[in-house]
Amino acid sequence: MQIVPVLDMKGGFVVRGVAGRRSEYRPVVSRLTPSCKPLDVARAFRLHFGLTTLYVADLDAIGGAEPALPVYTDLMRDGFRLWIDAGVRRMDRVRLLADAGFGVVVGLETAAPAVLAEACAAFDPRILFSLDMKEGEPLGDAEAWGAADARAVAEKAVTLGVRRLIVLDLARVGVNGGVGTEGLCAALAQGHADVELIAGGGVRGPEDLRRLATCGVRAALVASALHDGRLRREHWERL
Repeated sequence: MQIVPVLDMKGGFVVRGVAGRRSEYRPVVSRLTPSCKPLDVARAFRLHFGLTTLYVADLDAIGGAEPALPVYTDLMRDGFRLWIDAGVRRMDRVRLLADAGFGVVVGLETAAPAVLAEACAAFDPRILFSLDMKEGEPLGDAEAWGAADARAVAEKAVTLGVRRLIVLDLARVGVNGGVGTEGLCAALAQGHADVELIAGGGVRGPEDLRRLATCGVRAALVASALHDGRLRREHWERL
């Protein structure tokens, strides 16, 4: 099981995500570092766990601002490999991020199917599709996707060329309640063995990682459990 730490960034700082209520996010308090600056938090993940691939959720960009490119560049120059969600809505942002050498997260919350299809055709395997949900319901423009539920959206994304798929329920983020998407992940893994499944939102500890691994998930996005000391390196190295 690969562990990918999450940096939720807002206003230039790493914040603690709670249930997708972004207006309530506050600077992270961590056992790993007294700092909430992105580079310091990233270095703490590397120092304590040896982790160098990071998921960066640029919450300002997702909300409509310009991507924090100087921050991404500083992280990359320091040796980190980044998957960046910067609120992709058009191909110009996909190109900007992909040409700079980043993994590009195309999120259901902000992107239309046509953008995802073009991104996959132009930049696969840099593209990761995020199946964004809240309490199990898909976010974004449901009419554009023509899909009734999250699984149907995922199936359509695969037909558009997706080979790396993130299953993320924002309502589960930071509330210590578990991931809650194991059934969906298992169904997608069974139907699409060639798709790399990544799950995030609500990982509490090693038991959640074991359940996800059993469901065919290859990587997990984690933040709070690392900051709070509930997950240690030996927990995932044994999987």
